[in-house]
Amino acid sequence: MRHAAKRGSAGTVAHRASSRLSGRFVLVALFSFFGVVIGVNGVMIALAIGTMPGLENDRPYQTGVAYNAEIAAARAQATRYWTVAARVVRDPGGRTTVTVIAGDAAGTPIGGLTVVVKLLRPTDQRDDHLISLSERETGTYEGQTAGVPAGAWDVEIDAHRASERLFRSHNRIIVN
Repeated sequence: MRHAAKRGSAGTVAHRASSRLSGRFVLVALFSFFGVVIGVNGVMIALAIGTMPGLENDRPYQTGVAYNAEIAAARAQATRYWTVAARVVRDPGGRTTVTVIAGDAAGTPIGGLTVVVKLLRPTDQRDDHLISLSERETGTYEGQTAGVPAGAWDVEIDAHRASERLFRSHNRIIVN
């Protein structure tokens, strides 16, 4: 039997679609859709793992233990109520003098410390300087280094007695 054409209200002829939506087409479309989604997700996962494997360092447990030791050292430092002042002076030639004055809670100068200052360049580790300070008089420590350009620096002060770190400070300064 031949399909009869229906006449619409405007006099147009509507034909019945000659192809039907088959189950096979739906299955292929479904598999294609999910195949593309899974493929894109796989590529994104591979790129994410390749650029950030999830570990910040190779020894997370040891880093955690060291962090707990840092917290304990900071608490012990806070109970001492020391006052430590540092001055960084650079001459036009780049020669830099670092002076650290340490006093206890009563303001009495603290002598007999080993004081090390790190001048750390925030933008380039190659410019970092490690300065061992000498005790000039009780409680006053001084050291010099050359080749310090003007700009922003992080100053890290460590004071030790024997093998125990008694004081640590980290500050950002601008050296002229």
